[in-house]
Amino acid sequence: MLKFFRRTRVSALSPSAPASLRSNTRRPARFVAGLALLAAPLLCLHAANAQSTPMTPFDRFADKFELGVSASGEITKDTSGPVLATAASNYGFNLTLKPSTTVGYLVNLRYTAKPYVGLELNYDVARYTENFNYAPVTVQTQAAEYTIGYVIHPPHVFFGLHPFVSGGAGATAFRPTKGGGEGLPNKARMTYFGDAGVDAPFNDYFGFRLQFREVFFLAPDYGQNYLTNLQHTHTAEPAFGFYLHF
Repeated sequence: MLKFFRRTRVSALSPSAPASLRSNTRRPARFVAGLALLAAPLLCLHAANAQSTPMTPFDRFADKFELGVSASGEITKDTSGPVLATAASNYGFNLTLKPSTTVGYLVNLRYTAKPYVGLELNYDVARYTENFNYAPVTVQTQAAEYTIGYVIHPPHVFFGLHPFVSGGAGATAFRPTKGGGEGLPNKARMTYFGDAGVDAPFNDYFGFRLQFREVFFLAPDYGQNYLTNLQHTHTAEPAFGFYLHF
C-alpha cells in the first residue's frame, strides 16, 4: 500500500494599501494553513497503515516523491532604462517599472532518486501591480511561474534540519487582470531560479519547510513597445510551508 505523507510603491503589505490588496496577501497564507489542517487526519491514518503493511515495489517508487506547499513573499527589483524601439511614441524615454510587493503561494513536486540526484517541478503564483512611470501606466497582473529544476539533499543533518539546494529554468506567464490590467495581452518570459532551504521533519510523512528562492527574468512589457526597456530583474521569494512525503 502506498506510504503517504512521509516523512503592489504602494505595498500590499502596508496598512495604507487598499483593503482588496491586503486581502490578496492574506489568501495564500490561509490557503497553506487550510491544506495543512486537512492533511493532519490523513497523516495519522496513513502513518498507522504504513507501519503494519509491507512495502511493495510501487511503494518504494512512490517513497521518492514529496509535495510541498508554501506561502511565499514576492519582492521584485525595480528596473529603469531607455525605450529603444524607434517606433515607440516615447522613444528614448527613461522608463522605470516598480512592481509592488505581495504574497503568493508556491507548490512543488520533488523526486529524489539519491541525495545528490533529484528533480523538482515548481508552480508559483502571485498577484501584484506593475507601476510604469510613463503616462503613468499601472497594470495589475497575475504572474505564474512554471519551472523545472535539479535538486540535491546533502546527507547531513544540522540540529534536526535537512538542507537542500536547487536550480533550474522555465517560464513565467504575466496575465493582466480583467479589472486592472488596462486591457493588455498576456506576456511570457524565460525564467531562471535558484533555491536553498531546510526541511524540519515532524515524522516520516510530514514536515515543515523554510526556503529562499531567487527568480530571474526580463521585465514584462505586455507586447507594447512603449513599455519596453529590455532590463533584467529578479524576485526574492522567502517562503515557509509544509511538505508531504509519499
